[in-house]
Amino acid sequence: MSAGSRPNLSVAVERPTPYTFDLGLLLANDPNPVAIDHSDVEGSLAELARTGAQALINQLLTTCPITSTDAGVLLSLPPSTTPLPREKPLPTPKAETRWEAFARKRGIKPKTREQRRNLQYNESTGEWERKWGYKGANKAGEDDWLVEVDPKKEASLKEGATIRGEKRRERKEKAKRNERLMRRNQRAAEKKKR
Repeated sequence: MSAGSRPNLSVAVERPTPYTFDLGLLLANDPNPVAIDHSDVEGSLAELARTGAQALINQLLTTCPITSTDAGVLLSLPPSTTPLPREKPLPTPKAETRWEAFARKRGIKPKTREQRRNLQYNESTGEWERKWGYKGANKAGEDDWLVEVDPKKEASLKEGATIRGEKRRERKEKAKRNERLMRRNQRAAEKKKR
């Protein structure tokens, strides 16, 4: 039979048990038993698929709202009602790190984006400046030509040390201490992995 001589097929679909639909997923579920003619399996499957597609199209055209726009005719689908299984299993939760456990016990919250920014407003100059790094505010006072002398701090300084040098030394020691703790934590994490 050629394409030009194909008989007109019925648009109405008659089944003993009606289809169930999930229009959000464009799903038509046929509860009826499948009857396949073993002499023409391809034809039987094609007829079954055509019937299911026709039933789905009929349901879409009768129940879903249709709107006309400049782009064309749009058919709005309702939300889906059939839950679909995941392709992959749920990921296993990551083990809590030492820092996360410590922060949870102490009630420490992560910094906000604004707190992480490396800028702060200097009211004396009226400009924004860096908190650390090149020309950072944490280096303020290291290069001052005039330094106020505190007799208590002056007495606690080591032989040959100055107040200016002491500020820089404290900042450098703090950075070294942080690096030492970071390396220790990395070694502890590697031991846990083994």
